[in-house]
Amino acid sequence: MNADGQDPAIEQFIDALWMERGLADNSLNAYRSDLQKLSDWLQTAKRRSLLSADKADLLAYLGVMIEQGKKPRSSARVLSCMRQFYQYALRENQVSSDPSAQLESPALGRPLPKSLSEAEVEALLKAPDEDTAEGLRDRAMLELLYATGLRVSELIGLRPDQLSLTQGVVRVIGKGGKERLVPLGDEAHYWINNYLRGARPELLHEKPGNFLFVTRRGDGMTRQAFWYRIKKHAQTAAINKPLSPHTVRHAFATHLVNHGADLRVVQMLLGHSDLSTTQIYTHVARERLKSVHASHHPRA
Repeated sequence: MNADGQDPAIEQFIDALWMERGLADNSLNAYRSDLQKLSDWLQTAKRRSLLSADKADLLAYLGVMIEQGKKPRSSARVLSCMRQFYQYALRENQVSSDPSAQLESPALGRPLPKSLSEAEVEALLKAPDEDTAEGLRDRAMLELLYATGLRVSELIGLRPDQLSLTQGVVRVIGKGGKERLVPLGDEAHYWINNYLRGARPELLHEKPGNFLFVTRRGDGMTRQAFWYRIKKHAQTAAINKPLSPHTVRHAFATHLVNHGADLRVVQMLLGHSDLSTTQIYTHVARERLKSVHASHHPRA
């Protein structure tokens, strides 16, 4: 342990993750946090370090997580983090064996992503007051979010040079710095064009701005601010369910699949590196088919 109680082995692992996989800061911080909590527990309960822990120690920690009411998905995430850490430590000859190798992952259900119906999306898109600069900005942001399925971090981080209204595409820089081109669609094109011609110059007071979507201070929107704006517009649209920018991303993918889009196309548009991540939406479509069948088939 160093002077501030942090395990140097964790930082070496985090540096390796950044070098090898180019993970975003949020992902690296999640790894760091999970490993530091494990390290602190090992020091307190077992008087061991991460590099001297054995299988029984790791099992005991996972048991503590369960006793504390942690969900299986949280335990699975921590176990995945352990495995990656010890595989790295083994490669670097920091340990002689991998204590996580024989640990089994907790059984996970496959939760369907929370989404919105097409009617609810339509109501949400129409909720902002388009007679104000902020309302027109919000309408453009919501239209773009639903048209492209961007992550909220990708949306608020957009810069003007990533948008091509002439070609009707947006160049998205996703996780790990990977780029993809996503088509805008006519509606998003129309509202973004209106925003750029009127609302954005008004919000910036005719000054240059670094971000595509800005506040009256000239700064880019934050996650928290956009989440607040979505909640406000959801109330206006009488949508009485938990809502976040990620819900609109799920609606984008769900509606594409429901209308017959190829899963690999949806994978490319969402920026998923693995098709298995996108396959959740086949389950969404299947649930939708079951619902339609149950409602309309005479022998359902």
